[in-house]
Amino acid sequence: MERTEIIISGDTAGIEWRAPVFRFKGSDATAPSVYMQAALHANELPGVAVAHFLLEKLRAAEAAGTIRGDITVIPQANPIGLAQSHFGEMEGRFDLGTRTNFNRDFPLVALAERETLIADLDRRSAVDRLKRTLLHTALGHDLVLDLHCDDESLQYAYIDDAFWPEAADLAAALDMQAVFLSDGESTAFEEAVGHAFKHQGEEKLKTVPGRLSVTVELRGRRDVYAGMAARDADGLWAFLAGRGIVADPALTARAYTGPAVPLDNIEMVKAPTPGTILFHRDIGETVRAGDILATLITRPGEADGTITVAARHDGLIATRSSARYARRGDDLMKIAGHEATRRDRKPGTLED
Repeated sequence: MERTEIIISGDTAGIEWRAPVFRFKGSDATAPSVYMQAALHANELPGVAVAHFLLEKLRAAEAAGTIRGDITVIPQANPIGLAQSHFGEMEGRFDLGTRTNFNRDFPLVALAERETLIADLDRRSAVDRLKRTLLHTALGHDLVLDLHCDDESLQYAYIDDAFWPEAADLAAALDMQAVFLSDGESTAFEEAVGHAFKHQGEEKLKTVPGRLSVTVELRGRRDVYAGMAARDADGLWAFLAGRGIVADPALTARAYTGPAVPLDNIEMVKAPTPGTILFHRDIGETVRAGDILATLITRPGEADGTITVAARHDGLIATRSSARYARRGDDLMKIAGHEATRRDRKPGTLED
């Protein structure tokens, strides 16, 4: 194993950030290579725990000589966000200096333009340097996994149509309860990688066999437990074995049996008015159109001081807000349905 560091100097004097990078050299030059990173949103820590347990397994595999493909793991990919707290709370998702989402504004380049990402790097801001370095590193691999989590959530993933259904092996290995088939049109990390993989010539490829770029949502932000992380590390190990990146003949592939839902089929349940949230339904439950999802206490103590929020479509509750007070327009739930929930959704991510 080779351990190096990404070192990002600050935009003011006397500051720098370091992100450890762990690399394992494979024994078979024809085997796929894989890149994994966790905590690009620095306050999303389930992936950090999973990477920790996976790296234990990879060190043992290296000692046993069973690593066939090159593997790169960055278990805490955003030291800038990790250092940013506001009133005692780690922000993690948005850079306090620019108010930009750490998982947006990645450059969209063709795969052949990979080296342009790090040209004149010293002239760029610290956050831009970090983003470009991570993307440049990832594009040197065949398979790219970006480990995130949601708020309160099932285990699911965002996977571009170009990589589905080939990526069903990852969904099965991690026992995902849903897959969201994304449009590949935003500047999020996973979609920037997918953009490069699909632009390897003059025409945009509709499918890219042997490649993968995926955002894995490892349940909710509070789902950071040793047993859970170890099981997910076992799932990633099974995926690596199935793709021939590590050797483990004892493992047998499983089939993915959950739903694969286009983003147009995701109902974003929003608070129509401010209020204290009383949820009636939980993640993992299947609901029908008209079912009451939550009550909002809009005017406490008043006889008519509540309103109800109902499902507009049948589907599976995939995520739920951990907040118990909503501002007008706040997201309350994501429901994965069987039909398009709206026709005017713009391609790209569901949330900022």
